[in-house]
Amino acid sequence: MAHTGLVLSERYEHHDTGPHHPESAERARAIRLRMRESGLADAALLIDPRPADPSVIDPVHPPEYVSRFRHACEVRAGFIDTPECPVCDETYEIALLAVGGLLQAVDAVMEKRIRNAFCAVRPPGHHAERRRAMGFCYLNNIAIAAEYLRSHYGLARVAIVDFDVHHGNGTQHQFERDPNVFFCSIHQDPNTLYPGSGFDWERGQGDAVGTTLNIPVAAGSGDAEYKRAFEEIILPAVGDFTPEFVLVSAGFDGHRDDPLAYIQLSTACYHWMTYRLVELSGEVAQHRLVSTLEGGYDLDALADSTQAHVEALMTG
Repeated sequence: MAHTGLVLSERYEHHDTGPHHPESAERARAIRLRMRESGLADAALLIDPRPADPSVIDPVHPPEYVSRFRHACEVRAGFIDTPECPVCDETYEIALLAVGGLLQAVDAVMEKRIRNAFCAVRPPGHHAERRRAMGFCYLNNIAIAAEYLRSHYGLARVAIVDFDVHHGNGTQHQFERDPNVFFCSIHQDPNTLYPGSGFDWERGQGDAVGTTLNIPVAAGSGDAEYKRAFEEIILPAVGDFTPEFVLVSAGFDGHRDDPLAYIQLSTACYHWMTYRLVELSGEVAQHRLVSTLEGGYDLDALADSTQAHVEALMTG
């Protein structure tokens, strides 16, 4: 039996962001084709996603925001909240499908049908705030998954590691007062990149001080800086938290070929980071790890990096 699951569906290409938008349907298509061509789809447990029940969104997004999002799609409003978040008539349904695919992967891991999974879903989620779409994101997929793990399975501690090149502002804000979710983000210095949050002094609030960990890195940094941060800061901190489940916001826009940022990671570094997280999940979380796609906008680099990511999940 495969020990890695793969959420993969042509339907994620139905969220139409229009011409020249970086977060295009071609991203999902490039990954889907690479998973097929490389044989990874055959080696994994394929998970055919179903839309999530809207009730699972409630702990993260209030009903009035969800209704406004659905209405914007129904009336073909063009975008919601900001032009960077375009909508078509299918965007709401596909956003529910992204959440649903991630929760089905979580179920498969918790039911011990697989050890880990990668969810090649779109739209991405980590920028979505409770009441606002931003940064190509509408529903915060990974935050919903963390809340689901706690409400549906009764887990006490969940860790989220975000290696997208942009700070996961929406995820941080969801949990910055919650001592039972550890959020760690490594990203380009917010002085030089969207969304302008994620400074190292942002460490959580109230009883949760210390369960938010931000590691901003200078523009131009590459494999050496990321590996050092993983070995010296991220892996020890997550390990000390002893999570029962590790969730990963897997953004591949730190690749040196990506057009939207200035970090110089190699494809091999994505394999290395993933492998180390898989090792850590085996040490502290019974191998339970699910990653979900966030950014990555050069199609060749995205396909290469997701292939490396899934190969590391399978061999870790």
